[in-house]
Amino acid sequence: MEHTLPDVSSFDHQAQNYINRHGTDTVEHAFAVANILHMHGHYPQAADFYLAAYHLHSQRADEYPLAPSLLQAHLICLMKDGQRPPQDTIAALRRLHIPYSRYIEGVERAWLDEKHADALALMGNSFEEFQTGEESDLIYFQTARAFFKHALTESDTRTLAPRRTIPNTLYMYWDKNPPPEIRDNIAFHQNIPGLAYKMFDREEAAEWLYQNHGIEARTLFLQARHPAEAADFLRLHVIHSLGGWWLDADLRLKQGQHLSAMVPKGRETILFLAKDSQIHNDFFGACAQSSFLTDCLLSLYRNCYRHPHLYIAFKTGPGVFLRAANRAFHAAFRGTAALPLTKFYGAAQFASFVEEFNTPYKQHTPTWHQVS
Repeated sequence: MEHTLPDVSSFDHQAQNYINRHGTDTVEHAFAVANILHMHGHYPQAADFYLAAYHLHSQRADEYPLAPSLLQAHLICLMKDGQRPPQDTIAALRRLHIPYSRYIEGVERAWLDEKHADALALMGNSFEEFQTGEESDLIYFQTARAFFKHALTESDTRTLAPRRTIPNTLYMYWDKNPPPEIRDNIAFHQNIPGLAYKMFDREEAAEWLYQNHGIEARTLFLQARHPAEAADFLRLHVIHSLGGWWLDADLRLKQGQHLSAMVPKGRETILFLAKDSQIHNDFFGACAQSSFLTDCLLSLYRNCYRHPHLYIAFKTGPGVFLRAANRAFHAAFRGTAALPLTKFYGAAQFASFVEEFNTPYKQHTPTWHQVS
């Protein structure tokens, strides 16, 4: 089916350059242009290119991206532009993939009607159909927080047994040979009064994982594609097993002596949100055996075994945090569990507690964003 595509030459040079080099007559190329436009916020044009890719698709289950994925991306972009998703297109998506269609209908209720209860009921746990950390996880998380807003801000009087408190211990990781600025940061945290501190290097971390979690954990850790992925893997195991606080070695606490003040009564996990509602995994705290981190570990191992080449942020990073939060909110919405014993702080609180410092090593070290 022929589909007329918009001229993007006047407002997105990257997309136009891609079109000049590759054209748009295959699923792969139309999809690539759509992603560029989507990333740059040109939503109606991105919607057109996703739809073009869908019309070029063979509808086979072995051609990627899958046809339902293209159609749901088309509809999401329409709604980002403030448009109502056409009902006939939703019906077409429903014939291909029912969870995706329910997800789209839920997003419509949340974004265009601000009916968050209806949205959560429609979405169900459709986020499970996507990779951890994809936009579907973020949208469900934002919707759930809007619905549970009052319950989340009320004082929580639930108490934890003493063994379930969050220890005042800070953990970090650096694989080997930290540069001067990281050595200075380590020394800074070692000298914070009243704060216990532990730094792992790659060799010690591998041995700790082997002794506490077995050969599979050590093997997956050593197979990490980048030190950031290794740190992601380690942090979940350390805080889940021992309890305490994790901080990436390229961040610095502003108020290390006051960590305990961040823990309201009855909470077992402390998380911080970025401005876009992504969950920070570079700084967080939890008690040992936190149910939240238990769920994070489930996604971590699933991703390591089934999706070893997944984008690091989705595979081992904030993506597994979002998925765990969504599962907890979904259970609370269904009434099968209480709200999670998790405290979410916003971006302002993160900035008041943590700061970045000058890190010259980043100028000559490949970042985890470049890993494939």
